[in-house]
Amino acid sequence: MKAIQHSEFGGIEVLKYLDVQEAKPGPHEALVELAAIGVNFADTYTRTGVRPVPLPAIPGVEGAGVVLEVGEGVTEVVVGDLVAYSNVMNSYAERIIAPSWRLIKLPKGMDAVTGATAILQGMTAHYLCNSTYPLKKGDTALIHAGAGGMGLLLIQTAKSLGATVITTVSNSTKEQLAKEAGADHTIIYTEQDFETEVMEITEGKGVETVYESVGKDTFDKSLASLAPRGYLVLYGQASGPVPPISPTILAPKSIFLTRPGLESYTNSREELVERATNVLTRVHSGELKLRTHGIFPLQEAAEAHRQLEARVTTGKLLLTP
Repeated sequence: MKAIQHSEFGGIEVLKYLDVQEAKPGPHEALVELAAIGVNFADTYTRTGVRPVPLPAIPGVEGAGVVLEVGEGVTEVVVGDLVAYSNVMNSYAERIIAPSWRLIKLPKGMDAVTGATAILQGMTAHYLCNSTYPLKKGDTALIHAGAGGMGLLLIQTAKSLGATVITTVSNSTKEQLAKEAGADHTIIYTEQDFETEVMEITEGKGVETVYESVGKDTFDKSLASLAPRGYLVLYGQASGPVPPISPTILAPKSIFLTRPGLESYTNSREELVERATNVLTRVHSGELKLRTHGIFPLQEAAEAHRQLEARVTTGKLLLTP
C-alpha cells in the first residue's frame, strides 16, 4: 500500500510517498481503509524529532474510513462500519491497523471527511473545557490561535459552557472567523500586546484559564494574564517548546500549570465513547460547526505540513489517499 514515511527527522523534505508492507489485523485489532486523514501539529513534532519515534516512521494519529477486516476477539466494530479514530500512529497511509477499542462508529449520515475533521480536535476541546479546567458560567478564558481548527472548536465549546472568551489571532480575517465562532473579545497579537489587552478587558483581574497552544513565544505573557489561582493549560507548542522553568514562578498568584494530552483523557473505552459521542452528536446536529482549510492528496502531505507550520491555516487540514 502507499504511505508517507520518513527515515530521518527534519523538515518537510524528509516526508516520502512510498510503497510499504501492509499488515494483517491481530487479536483485538481492525484493518481500516482510510478515506480521510487528519493533519495535526503533533504530526510535525514526530517528523522533526521534538517527539521522537522509532524510524522509519509513518506520521499521523487520526483518520476515518471503512473497516475491511477484524481480528480475533473484536466486538466494538464489524466489517463495513464507517469509523473514526484518534491517537493511533501510522495514519498517513491508505490503510491502517488500529486497536478496535479506539474505533468509533460514525453517526448515520456522517461522512468520513466530517469524522476525521471532528474526532481529535473535537475531543481535545471537550476534555480541555470539561475536565482539565471545567469552565462554568462567569469564567473568562483566553484561547490562543482562535482561527485555527482547534481554536474555533475551543471557542464554541467554551461558549456552550457559559464562559466569556478572549482569543488571539494574527490578522483581521482571522479575527472575523473567531467572532463568528462566538469569541467575545479578539486581540490581533501582531498589533496589540495581548497581556495588556487581557488585563484591560478583565479590569486587572486576569482570566481563570489560558488554553495555551503556542508555547515558547506566548508562555510568559499567558502566565501573567492569569487571575490568582488560575490554570495555565499548555496543550501545544506551535512556536517551540517552553524552556525549563522554576516552579517558584507560579507562586506569586498560586498558578496551576498542566501539560495535558488527549490520550490520557481517553484511556478507557468508556471515556473515549463518552467524549466522542458528545462531539459527534453536536457536530451532526449542527451545534458544533467545523471549518476545513484544505484537503490534500496523501502524496502532498509535505505541503499540508508547510501550511500548518507557516500558521496560515484557518481550519482543519486533511489528507485523502
